[in-house]
Amino acid sequence: MDIGKEASQAVKEAAARLIDNVSRVIVGKREAIELMMVALLCEGHALIEDVPGTGKTMLAKAVARSLGGTFKRIQATPDLLPSDVCGIHYFNQKTQEFEFRPGPIMANVVLVDEINRATPRTQSSLLECMQEQQVTVDLETVTLPRPFLVIATQNPVELEGTFPLPEAQLDRFLLRVNLGYPTENEEDAILARFQQENPLDDLASVVTAGELLELQKLCRQVYVDDSVRSYAVAISRATRGHDGIKLGASPRASLGLHLASQSLAAIRGRDYVLPDDVKYLAVPVIAHRLIPRAEARLRGHSAEKMVREIVATVPVPVEETTRP
Repeated sequence: MDIGKEASQAVKEAAARLIDNVSRVIVGKREAIELMMVALLCEGHALIEDVPGTGKTMLAKAVARSLGGTFKRIQATPDLLPSDVCGIHYFNQKTQEFEFRPGPIMANVVLVDEINRATPRTQSSLLECMQEQQVTVDLETVTLPRPFLVIATQNPVELEGTFPLPEAQLDRFLLRVNLGYPTENEEDAILARFQQENPLDDLASVVTAGELLELQKLCRQVYVDDSVRSYAVAISRATRGHDGIKLGASPRASLGLHLASQSLAAIRGRDYVLPDDVKYLAVPVIAHRLIPRAEARLRGHSAEKMVREIVATVPVPVEETTRP
């Protein structure tokens, strides 16, 4: 069953409300905000990566506040323990029984700030949460609330005191968002907007958690032509045979590209996916999952550059993609 024009319009309107609300805090960067909305509609996780001071944490907080539901923040540090994230069983002297004290991971939106400052042991505690939407503590498995979204930030230029995310962790992020420096006019607007007060303080939710779950279901019904689906698969598979890539995209990446394309189409008011949707999302969905070969890095070929080269070479479906 396809989504239909009215349902796709409902997704577009809800996405516009959220994007406009976040834009009250974040100046410019509409593409980055749109990618965050894609992650929300896929119930996927987003990694915001950029240099300090570009608004990574501010963007994550603005998205969380725009979405009704519970929000928790975890400040990653080298001494952060898995129990500080997932929770712990403790002995209640009053009841003389062990009780479970949930950690901050038990929320609809969880911000893990500077995730690469946590040790590998603590980073590993997020693997089950992000993939299976559950947490196991002392043989007890607890289901996480729905929707469940992890928004993580990290600084890619600072190496001292950090622990690079392993491939298994990176593969669990649906997409990676880069903000970049603002333009001169945008930076001037930032100074004016934050001159008297922080607009984040007055930001209210515009999409409830229940509404988001319904929107997610609608996005899964967006029509994907067989040729477009094969196009997404071809892009992922091309990364596995590329001379400059040591580790290519996983099937999870192919699935993420497929789901993200459905959400992007709905955000833009369409009830079908275009090849351009797949093209647009290829870099943010796939690039962070790849491991370039050492010789490729020495030649200045980044993962992003190689994904763009692959997109440019994989044949694009030529037939017009519409609903049957």
